[in-house]
Amino acid sequence: MVFAIEEINNSTELLPGIKLGYEIHDSCSTVPVAMHVTFQLSNGLDPVFYTGDNCSQSGLVMAIVGESESTQSISMSRIIGPFNIPLVSHFATCACLSDKQYYPNFFRTVPSDQFLADALAKLLKHFGWTWIGAVRSDSDYGNNGMASFLQAAQKEGICVEYSESLHRTDPRSRIQRVADVIRRSTAVVIVAFTYSPELTLLLGELSLKPSPPRQWIGGYWPTNQEMLKFNFCAGAIGFGIQKSVNPGLREFLLDLSPTKVAASPVLTEFWEDAFNCRMGKNAAKDETVCDGTEDIQTLKSPYTDTSQLRGTNTVYKAVYAIAHAIHSAACEDANSTAQCDKFTRMESKQVLSQLKKVNFSQNGYDVSFDANGDPVARYDLVNWQQSESGSIEMVTVGLYDASQPEGQEFSIDRNLTWMDGGKDVPVSVCSESCPPGTRKVLQKGKPICCYDCISCPEGEISNTTDSPNCFPCPKEFWPNAERDTCFPKPVEFLSFDEVLGIILAAFSVAGACLAIVTTAIFFRHRTSPIVRANNSELSFLLLFSLTLCFLCSLTFIGAPSDWSCRLRHTAFGITFVLCMSCVLGKTVVVLMAFKATLPGSNVMKWFGPLQQRITVVSFTFIQVLICTIWLCLSPPFRFENLTIYKERIILECALGSAIGFWVVIGYIGLLALFCLVLAVLARKLPDNFNEAKLITFSMLIFCAVWITFIPAYVSSPGKFTVAVEIFAILASSFGLILCIFAPKCYIILFKPEKNTKKHLMNKNQS
Repeated sequence: MVFAIEEINNSTELLPGIKLGYEIHDSCSTVPVAMHVTFQLSNGLDPVFYTGDNCSQSGLVMAIVGESESTQSISMSRIIGPFNIPLVSHFATCACLSDKQYYPNFFRTVPSDQFLADALAKLLKHFGWTWIGAVRSDSDYGNNGMASFLQAAQKEGICVEYSESLHRTDPRSRIQRVADVIRRSTAVVIVAFTYSPELTLLLGELSLKPSPPRQWIGGYWPTNQEMLKFNFCAGAIGFGIQKSVNPGLREFLLDLSPTKVAASPVLTEFWEDAFNCRMGKNAAKDETVCDGTEDIQTLKSPYTDTSQLRGTNTVYKAVYAIAHAIHSAACEDANSTAQCDKFTRMESKQVLSQLKKVNFSQNGYDVSFDANGDPVARYDLVNWQQSESGSIEMVTVGLYDASQPEGQEFSIDRNLTWMDGGKDVPVSVCSESCPPGTRKVLQKGKPICCYDCISCPEGEISNTTDSPNCFPCPKEFWPNAERDTCFPKPVEFLSFDEVLGIILAAFSVAGACLAIVTTAIFFRHRTSPIVRANNSELSFLLLFSLTLCFLCSLTFIGAPSDWSCRLRHTAFGITFVLCMSCVLGKTVVVLMAFKATLPGSNVMKWFGPLQQRITVVSFTFIQVLICTIWLCLSPPFRFENLTIYKERIILECALGSAIGFWVVIGYIGLLALFCLVLAVLARKLPDNFNEAKLITFSMLIFCAVWITFIPAYVSSPGKFTVAVEIFAILASSFGLILCIFAPKCYIILFKPEKNTKKHLMNKNQS
């Protein structure tokens, strides 16, 4: 402070012609002494110190620099607040002092603990530490700072295993209890919001019975050179006030003549302690006397080391801030020169008002105050690293700037050393992170950082680490085995590429070929008695319809579309009705032929070829009409079935109108039943080759297949529904062609001697 004031008094730009005076008091780190001094300053100084024309007025204090601790600063600010005397602290960091309602005259050149608390929480989050221990000084600084930190830590998802307080005046039993809590804890990282004296007591106790390695994190204490003696804290990380180099300060500090030392009790005490001697009259008989040959230039102590000036720099800023405020109140700047009136009657209220507007740069650092009297929060990130000699030294490894965007506050430009000198970031969590594919479930009665990892349920995923919830995949998607990604569900349908589809298609083509071959055989032998006797016209029409029946099953294979769905059901319905109409016609012809052989019967004229054609066309037209109504009102359509299987999509044909489908099936069944009844009635007609018996067998097979089809169709899942339908079509078609036409083809090809009119008319032979 003295160095800064003398620098200002010698300046030609700042307060030219005005000399700043000062008086320094020691609060002895106690509130009563600080309050006593504050009352003295607010009452004015004894005029005896101000003689002649050196001062503008008698003993009026314009501003106070201090205090270094928050508790004393709170008391001082409350005393001098009503007098509008500004208090500029260089080290009081309690966030409570930012409240202008209670402390309207308070300013500081060190960031508030609120910024430090946020910085500590973000540092923990940056390195992934979520399970920590906390130690604080039992003071305004420690209690308020820790409260701010715990609030910031909670926002970042950090949990505190324990939070202990201690004071420098506590009995040793209290210090031992806190040390035991640290030894028993599972948290690897400890955040210490303490003054150096309290932490010195705690670390001293821990050194007696070492605890497991701990990663120490702190505010300002890691920048205290005297704390470096605790080697087991190697790797500690802390935030420090930005250090700076003040040109000329080292020379000023070392410019100590014996006369200056003797004139100051403080310097005398320092001199005697530094050189282990006694000044003149203070020396006892057996003590070394300081004889003036001591050379401070050779002294190595924190006093002479100006490489780590942090708190010193905030004092420097505080003095300059007050000087700039006085300059703004007492001087006028014109033409790049300042004119100051040292005799102007200035009041502290003016200085207070101008302090709020201060904005200047000194030695490369900007100085200004926000609405709460706080500066911009910038900290050096300090790491305790072991040097080659084995000693612990402070190393600035980065910068924290609260004015930067979220997530970009840290700028780390050097490697850090961790606890026990390790190179790997220590892990301090209550529970290991839950990988993607799982979710966190809190453990009962424990903080939110203690949890179990539970796999996501079926159909849900989590794609981030430590996800609190699992999310269902969209309906067209399904999770992978790890349940961390949704993939499109595979689409399933009966295709020509799979074994089942190939087998069914092969039987379908084989059936169609069999029908064509049979047609060719019948056409080749169309004049033979067995062909002519069995109504060749209806036989050829029946073979044609069977060929279509075999081929229509192919429309059921492959990826469904709206048009293929309409085609497959209508083609199936119409071709089978055509087939049943032909069979029905053949059955009726057999019955009528037998009736015609009876004496006086003229039945055949009522069921000749024309009537047979009309019957087939009429029955078929009814089915065509049913299918047309079905297609017009509610036709089948392509449908993605997501309900049968959760993990895949079944591509199928929805019926549109279920009534339409079952009417089509029911009509076919009705004709088949009618055919069966007529065939049963004609099965014992006395013919050497009784076609009614063959039709009866074929109808029994047909009805058995389709009666079995109904429950199988309803219960079959997915593509197997289509396979059941194709199987029913093929089985019934093969039943018809084999039962009705195979015996005839056998006689035509292998028993030509039976293919005669005489043989067919011989009723006595079997």
